[in-house]
Amino acid sequence: MRINFMLRDLSMPSIPVEILMVEDNPGDIELTKEALSAGKLRNHLHITEDGEQALDFLFKRNGYEDVPRPDLILLDLNLPKLNGREVLEEINKDKSLACIPVIVLSSSEDNKDIQEMYALNANSFVTKPVKISDFLSVVQAIEHFWIEIVKLPSGKN
Repeated sequence: MRINFMLRDLSMPSIPVEILMVEDNPGDIELTKEALSAGKLRNHLHITEDGEQALDFLFKRNGYEDVPRPDLILLDLNLPKLNGREVLEEINKDKSLACIPVIVLSSSEDNKDIQEMYALNANSFVTKPVKISDFLSVVQAIEHFWIEIVKLPSGKN
């Protein structure tokens, strides 16, 4: 049986997609920037390096009053000050933030971590590959799926 379907127009959205990356590893930040800049979609990548900064960004306080609401969050699990679990718990307490897709991007492969993050309503859990080329591919796959294929609550894609 052959199934035919039409993909919707995947052209670049006119309004950039706002991505918040919560990550304390400078190498992973640079690789993510590289992977996203190589993509065909317009995006603004915002970086916070610990859990407290992430919550300040999301709640628009302590110097982040004028930042845009993110359309997508890339959240590391092991962060300084507040870890990814604590950040996700706070996100879930606020109805306006709880609808933002959260992709946990972590070096952990521990099934307990994976189960815990899904129980906290993470939209996906992705283990960071060790090889640079694989890491770039994973970030581009996340971008493709979450920005080109699925419909974000912001309506930007």
